[in-house]
Amino acid sequence: MSETSFDTACDNLSGLVDAVQFERLRWDRNEGPLLTKLVTWARDAFEEHGEFELTEEGSVTDRKRFVLKVHTKRTIGIAFEVVDGLAVIEPDLADRSIYTLTTREAITAPMHEFHEEWVKAALQEIFSRVQPLDSAA
Repeated sequence: MSETSFDTACDNLSGLVDAVQFERLRWDRNEGPLLTKLVTWARDAFEEHGEFELTEEGSVTDRKRFVLKVHTKRTIGIAFEVVDGLAVIEPDLADRSIYTLTTREAITAPMHEFHEEWVKAALQEIFSRVQPLDSAA
């Protein structure tokens, strides 16, 4: 019996005994670490840019949401999550901000394909969508 099939058998029995507990443990083992990587890479992307700050606001266990501040001004919200095998970075409006987004469409990649440079490219795409609220049509 291979290690993989034993792990699968353990997962099957665990899910049978307590599906809710198993799902929490499965998420902690699989998606949780990937979500942590997404957030870490996003924070690391701003390391050389002291005028940028990600402030956690509105997060829950499986979805981390931040307000991006630039020069201490609230600009936009950015949420990170791992859903159905995809890494997801989703822009959003930030309360009390004078900025809006041309689109709030999420940027996604299969979990096995996302990496630090993908996170930077996704953030760059999101930045291109930011505009002052008074110029929104």
